[in-house]
Amino acid sequence: MVLLIQYTLIFASVLVLVALGGCFSEHSGVINIGLEGIMVMGALGGALAMKFLPETLAAPLMILLVILSSVVIGMIFSLLLGVAAIRFNADQTLVGTALNLLGPAIAVVLVRAINSAESADNVSSAVSYGQEKKAFLANIGDFEFNWFMLIAFLVLIASYIVLYKTKFGLRLCACGEHPQAADSVGINVYKMRYAGVLISGALGGLGGLVYITAGVSEWKFENGVAGFGFLALAVMIFGQWKPVNIGLAALLFGLFRALSNVYTGFDALVALQIPSTVYNMLPYIISLIVLVFVSKKSRAPKAEGIPYDKGQR
Repeated sequence: MVLLIQYTLIFASVLVLVALGGCFSEHSGVINIGLEGIMVMGALGGALAMKFLPETLAAPLMILLVILSSVVIGMIFSLLLGVAAIRFNADQTLVGTALNLLGPAIAVVLVRAINSAESADNVSSAVSYGQEKKAFLANIGDFEFNWFMLIAFLVLIASYIVLYKTKFGLRLCACGEHPQAADSVGINVYKMRYAGVLISGALGGLGGLVYITAGVSEWKFENGVAGFGFLALAVMIFGQWKPVNIGLAALLFGLFRALSNVYTGFDALVALQIPSTVYNMLPYIISLIVLVFVSKKSRAPKAEGIPYDKGQR
């Protein structure tokens, strides 16, 4: 039971961060389908930081620098979406799909180049960070507490406050609902949309880092992030683009994902003799079922996906 709670919370933390990133982007009016690719790039930044930072660094400084690496790389990569969609009015869905293909490709090529430079016989796409990862963990009895659990909770609270209690958040939401009206009262729609996309990149990159440090000490970037970017989109839609609902949805999806890691510890589940692949598929099956029933009633920001034309009224 302890392991189930532990894995549920860490996977829910990933989904909360990435789904909130998508939430900020879509509230600004830009659909971010590229969360999967952003997660991979953020994971790459964090993994390389853990690999190359000296082990003698104090744990708080290590945590800060690794998080900054993931966040900055995620933001830089998300700028590809921002420039294409906001500056050149490109189709946001197509650009996001391209990011999902580009991110893992860049990660694999870069990691293989680094590994082969260190050793001519090593051309794998794996990065190891076993010792450095310990800075993020603290044992509370049998429970392995990950500091990202707390970070995700704080980001959830901050997102609610920013979106609904601050001038910035209200302006951001206005740009996703009626950008022409927002522009008419002096809000710079382009800047607000860039801000939404950059926040999305920061949280998506951080989510990627959390994912690759959840239970493992090495990551093969050929594996990407196993569709968690798309699961986060399902969480965002199920949560109706509202931070509190997104947090609850993330716990639900995180529970189903955690079952695939710990189902062997429950005699009742083992007795069912269900193949392990079914448990691995479970969160994705649940996401499809949920979206079938929820998508018709979902209310996305009205102007999401629509390029803003300053001359249109």
